[in-house]
Amino acid sequence: MLDYAGGCHCGAVRISLRRDAPIDSLIDCNCSICRKKGILLLPVEDADLAIQQGGNNLTLYQWRSNTAKHWFCKTCGIHVFNRPRSHPGRYSVNARCLDDFETFWPNVTLVSFDGQNHPKDRQG
Repeated sequence: MLDYAGGCHCGAVRISLRRDAPIDSLIDCNCSICRKKGILLLPVEDADLAIQQGGNNLTLYQWRSNTAKHWFCKTCGIHVFNRPRSHPGRYSVNARCLDDFETFWPNVTLVSFDGQNHPKDRQG
């Protein structure tokens, strides 16, 4: 198992995650939140993500369908992780919040996800 750590900008929120394999791909979603914040998503199972510090400093943001849940640091506003609409049974970590981002970033494949045209947004 590989361990990764990360957190928000001000350090109030710290997370850790465990992975069976090195990080080799990330999701580049074009929904309005991910696009405007420059978020690159790393899906993780619930059991593999732990809030090490500052859980009480997280605030929840939801909009439109209220399916996705986005957690931000109350102090610095950095988006650390979410529960996406496409997979509400797991978390997605903002990979840019991981301490070792620069070490795995050069070898990552970006996988595009069209969150702008999400099926749950279609009427009828």
